[in-house]
Amino acid sequence: MFFITKLKNIIEKIMPDAVIERLDNLVQPKYFQLKYKTKKYFLNLNYNEQAPEIVEIIDYFRKYRFSAIPYKFNKNYLVSDIHVYYDKNYKMFYVYHNNKRLYFPHDWNKETVKQYYNGLRIEQDKDSPHRYEKEGFTVMDGDIIADVGTAEGMWSLDNVEKAEKIYLFECDERWIKALEKTFGPYHDKIVIINKYVSDTNNASNVTLDKFFLKDKLNFIKADIEGMEIKLLEGSKELLKRENNLKLLLCTYHRENDAEMLKNILNNNGYRTEYSKGYMFNIYDQEFKEPYIRHGIIRAKK
Repeated sequence: MFFITKLKNIIEKIMPDAVIERLDNLVQPKYFQLKYKTKKYFLNLNYNEQAPEIVEIIDYFRKYRFSAIPYKFNKNYLVSDIHVYYDKNYKMFYVYHNNKRLYFPHDWNKETVKQYYNGLRIEQDKDSPHRYEKEGFTVMDGDIIADVGTAEGMWSLDNVEKAEKIYLFECDERWIKALEKTFGPYHDKIVIINKYVSDTNNASNVTLDKFFLKDKLNFIKADIEGMEIKLLEGSKELLKRENNLKLLLCTYHRENDAEMLKNILNNNGYRTEYSKGYMFNIYDQEFKEPYIRHGIIRAKK
């Protein structure tokens, strides 16, 4: 299996998508079948009856293999363009992201860093359904931020100079070590919290209501694998109290997240909008027709 995966990484650089799809079938047969079914579903739609965003997806699948973000702009991002560096002192790889060092877990190799960082670049393209901010909906100077499900912290790194304080909620120890290095130059305005954000308070979980009981908060960004609803359930008082709060929440992890999150936010007096386009999440057990899901919901009063 390792040999096949390595071979696939090499062939991706030089071979057509059809060959790569065959290798996908060897490496991940279950997920290959889901990709194949999804692609076939869209190619069988009546092209002339579809909305423009669906037409874009069909056009993409007519030419390229399956992608979670099925839009042509992602072909502008090449792994070969990424330069990865090694910090001998910390024994970690890093890239320069907007002239700042962005570190990755110590057990990652150079190729893994390249693939992951390229995925981040695609996600945050201005036309991506996974794009967090947009014109008119951004972090403002002096904002206090809760970055929930921080992972590598790229979004917070982009906003660290504007923010007054950033609270990084992350539970994966590998990421925490990397975050300490990435945000070392900004330690005076960064707090790393090794807990899940949920609707419960215990040794491993915390609600935002409790954490920000006496402190203000201006911005919440959450990418927590479908736990965004529990985050809101544990933030009821915060949602009522703060009049200048903005939220960016992922909506694609589970089938009904987009609608449920929208209803909760609307019922709390927030105006909402989805990011443009659609994306897929084949790793959800409920992944089925019509497959497409909104990527991000943005909300403010």
